[in-house]
Amino acid sequence: MPRYLSMIRIDEQNAPAEGPSDALMERMGELIEEMTKAGVLLDTSGLTPTAQGARVRWEGGELSVTDGPFTEAKEVVGGYAMLQAKDRAEAIEWTKRFLQIHEAHWTVTCEVREIVEG
Repeated sequence: MPRYLSMIRIDEQNAPAEGPSDALMERMGELIEEMTKAGVLLDTSGLTPTAQGARVRWEGGELSVTDGPFTEAKEVVGGYAMLQAKDRAEAIEWTKRFLQIHEAHWTVTCEVREIVEG
């Protein structure tokens, strides 16, 4: 079965300062458990804020390293889920369920892409 990477994109400037609510974390835990039992979820995690990250760039034969935060980025990858689904449509359905557990004041985008095998 193909694998898919769902990249969870957020706007760090407008994300709730208090982070996810306890209720959201509970719903997320329940969905993660369901997805794991269904054999769909292979791995998932959140990422630290861009202020704690670095970008490494190769351009013109030279490397550069830029410490975060990355002010020019409106949306950043805030987490990911690696899914194993029968097809793209199934991966999208699970991703939609993940988005729908968020409260209305969240703005979250997931980019779902198939992983190229070998």
